[in-house]
Amino acid sequence: MRKLRYVTIRVVHWGTGPTGRLGLRGIINHPGLELVGLYVHSADKVGQDAAALCGLPGTTGVTATDDAAALAASGADCLAYFGPVARDGAGIADVAPFLSAGTNVVTTSFAGLTHPPTAEPALRDPLAAAATTGGASFFATGIEPGFASDILPMALLTACDEIRSIRIQEIADYSDYPAADTMRYAFGFGEATDFGCFLADPAILTGAWRGVVDAIADVLQVRLDAIETDYERAVLDRDLDTAIGTLPAGSTAGVRFEVRGMLDGRPLVVLEHVNRMADDVAPQWPHGTAGDTLTYRVEIIGSPTMRCELVFDPPESDNGLTATAIRAVNAIPTVCAAGPGLLGAADVSLVAGRNIAGRNIATRARSGQVSGQTSR
Repeated sequence: MRKLRYVTIRVVHWGTGPTGRLGLRGIINHPGLELVGLYVHSADKVGQDAAALCGLPGTTGVTATDDAAALAASGADCLAYFGPVARDGAGIADVAPFLSAGTNVVTTSFAGLTHPPTAEPALRDPLAAAATTGGASFFATGIEPGFASDILPMALLTACDEIRSIRIQEIADYSDYPAADTMRYAFGFGEATDFGCFLADPAILTGAWRGVVDAIADVLQVRLDAIETDYERAVLDRDLDTAIGTLPAGSTAGVRFEVRGMLDGRPLVVLEHVNRMADDVAPQWPHGTAGDTLTYRVEIIGSPTMRCELVFDPPESDNGLTATAIRAVNAIPTVCAAGPGLLGAADVSLVAGRNIAGRNIATRARSGQVSGQTSR
């Protein structure tokens, strides 16, 4: 493993939505990262200081722009891309110019690329070519797909002898999650039970999540026979007030899906989501031991049989999104130190966050709490 030297890394950030603003805050607060550019889609954000766009006090001296070409040509070390979730090739045109120019990329927007070897070629190949051209690295991650469904189960598997099955679950109450487009059009929340949401399509489920089961199969050094999926919805007989508005009675209020990696006629690796808009939706579906706010559970059946739960305290909309964003931000040093190409979780060494409470001089200086000091 290459030993990382802590040097200042120049970062361009893209996107200030619910997850992007938390990633932006993480970059500003990180003592080893220097924000050198910020891209925004909304015209009313252009010209605003980065600190104002992520709720930090003081100023950074970096103002938002909608000139993507100028940022791609800026020579930054890394792009932290938090643009719209990549689907049907969306996002490739945003990211490829940075890779071609030699700028490394970390992102939470490309769920289908968390395990590059088995990603859809239409998504993988253009970015792989751009990375080769620029000699740059690309890493897609998050909390799930990401840390909770790759690094966490991989760590547990290091203590296993016989392995019969691995089940990786997200059990979550999404009622406080503010991303309306994702909730309605991807999951189908608040829509009729026959609404054609994206995740009801087995091809989309496979494209977004088969990387989870393939990554685990790879560390087990087995070739899966097939990938299978299930998707089901649940309703309530009352209206629900949520972060994306009121969901009418009879509309979708719960979603459960599985992506199963099959071996010898049985499921070996299963990725399961159980997502509700209220705790009494589909009570027969799995629940977290410590509640359903946001739980990631890995259950390994074998020798030893074990169960591990990662629980986020409420509000989920902040803590879960923070973990999603900061997993990518904290990976920036090791991604920049890696060789060129598309990276998966097993290719990226772990780098802990370095923003120690009360000791981040950079943030305190910007907020006027200290003066005459620098963070470098």
